[in-house]
Amino acid sequence: MSTKSHFLNAKFTESANSCVNFVFSRCQHSLSLSSISVCMAAVPVKMVEKPNKKQVLLFHCVESEELARKIAAQSDHIQLQSINWRSFDDGFPNLFINNAQDIRGQHVSFLASFSSPSVIFEQLSVIFALPRLFVASFTLVLPFFPTGSFERMEEEGDVATAFTMARILSNIPISRGGPTSLVIYDIHALQERFYFGDNVLPYFETGIPLLKQRLHQLPDADKIVIAFPDDGAWKRFHKLLDHFPMVVCAKVREGDKRIVRLKEGNPEGCHVVIVDDLVQSGGTLIECQKVLAAHGATKVSAYVTHAVFPKNSWEKFIHKNGENSNKDFAYFWITDSCCPTVKSIEKKAPFEVLSLAGSIADALQI
Repeated sequence: MSTKSHFLNAKFTESANSCVNFVFSRCQHSLSLSSISVCMAAVPVKMVEKPNKKQVLLFHCVESEELARKIAAQSDHIQLQSINWRSFDDGFPNLFINNAQDIRGQHVSFLASFSSPSVIFEQLSVIFALPRLFVASFTLVLPFFPTGSFERMEEEGDVATAFTMARILSNIPISRGGPTSLVIYDIHALQERFYFGDNVLPYFETGIPLLKQRLHQLPDADKIVIAFPDDGAWKRFHKLLDHFPMVVCAKVREGDKRIVRLKEGNPEGCHVVIVDDLVQSGGTLIECQKVLAAHGATKVSAYVTHAVFPKNSWEKFIHKNGENSNKDFAYFWITDSCCPTVKSIEKKAPFEVLSLAGSIADALQI
């Protein structure tokens, strides 16, 4: 065989070997990928599971007992606990937390009601004691933040008691689980969230979903218009009710009087529902009702989350002789955030109570 033939033979063998090696390596690579795929398919993929609901021990003050029972009825994961609310002969609290050793390592909550200055101190005493009992976490539910409307100073010397209350609650001791969770409904001014310190985690809820659910049940649900008594209420709630037509009223000064006027919107031929966060004497609501009726509203109702009604001012809204005249409110919806009021207006038209129990039960699982 010639030298040239040997050379060609060698080149051919080398090329053939290269092709074989390339094919073999590609097959190996494919087999490896297939093996990896098979292995990965063999490994079970863990789905992200929702955490199990925690067991919550719910303490409460005396006047919140009925609401506490409603909350506990919402879930098997909420258990009512008890406190002995007693007083010494001099009137100061003599308090005892029952089964204090059994709550160690448990998720604990307290349902408060600061309905008057006279009951605040005894509740604060319990609120400051519970997190120190080696609990896993502590949640304070204060549906109504009572000093919320006193959040600003108009002249030197005014005391912004909203800030004072926030500072007191910000000093609740830290539990083993960290800062206290503080649940409040429809606080008067949203900027008050910045009054609280880092030792508490404010969680702001609203009763508006309860109102929306009730409005959809009305026979004239397609004729509902939402009215706000002032710009403050509009700023507070309009985004939560933006699928309803709206009317805004305003207070204007005429001489020494402040008179309610219709600022924008048209209530004619509609069932108008006035929405605000709270009611005290109810004077503004009554003036709004007169203005709306004068502009053609067929019905006027009202909703407030917090029915404070000092000095039984709710009485002026009661239907006389059980009958509803054109000058009366068709409905007056409130929540059970102010427990003393709920007991007073029970079964008295036009009042209906939309309970916060379900919403609070959900908040306790956060």
